[in-house]
Amino acid sequence: MPFWDRKTEVRLIAGLGNPGTKYGGNRHNIGFMCVDHFAHENSLTFTRSSSQAKIVEGRIAGHDVVLAKPQTFMNNSGVSVGGLVRKFKVKFENLIIVHDDLDLPLGRIRIRLGGSSGGHNGINSIVQHIGNQEFIRVRVGIGRPNGQENGKNGEDDVINHVLGDFSSEEKAIMQEVIPCVSQALQCLLTGGLTEAMNKYNSTDFRKK
Repeated sequence: MPFWDRKTEVRLIAGLGNPGTKYGGNRHNIGFMCVDHFAHENSLTFTRSSSQAKIVEGRIAGHDVVLAKPQTFMNNSGVSVGGLVRKFKVKFENLIIVHDDLDLPLGRIRIRLGGSSGGHNGINSIVQHIGNQEFIRVRVGIGRPNGQENGKNGEDDVINHVLGDFSSEEKAIMQEVIPCVSQALQCLLTGGLTEAMNKYNSTDFRKK
């Protein structure tokens, strides 16, 4: 029986990115990568499309869960996520978005509920289309261009950075980060927000 015919609270976990092989390895697509890994860990495969997203439905940690990869391109992520929220009647506190974060160093994960978008166009679009910012974000650090952390990079530098692929050194770090994000998502489902924040917000794979 489809989830929308059940009287259960659906958890929607959406990873953000840009569709197409051209963007597949980009830093901006880390949300896709993380959700792909989480789906694989739970023996789920993206075989359906709904609300302009690739989706898969499954039962994880006792919850009905929809995993999604919006195909609307990053800046219009809200079109897809908003459609899924309405279709599956997802409460805002049961919406989890996995996305890249320039202001978080590579190798860091940060989980939080609500707050500003930090200038992330995908998050801005979601807030605009669902009319609420009180959803969970799993921010995956990609760092800023040239290792700068003061937020003073030029627009072209930022675009080239987020639409560029991870370097070989960065890939080695992300091979540890991505499975950790899957663990964090599992923890969000089993232990809740506070437990996941306490356990994973201090993770830093640069120290290894």
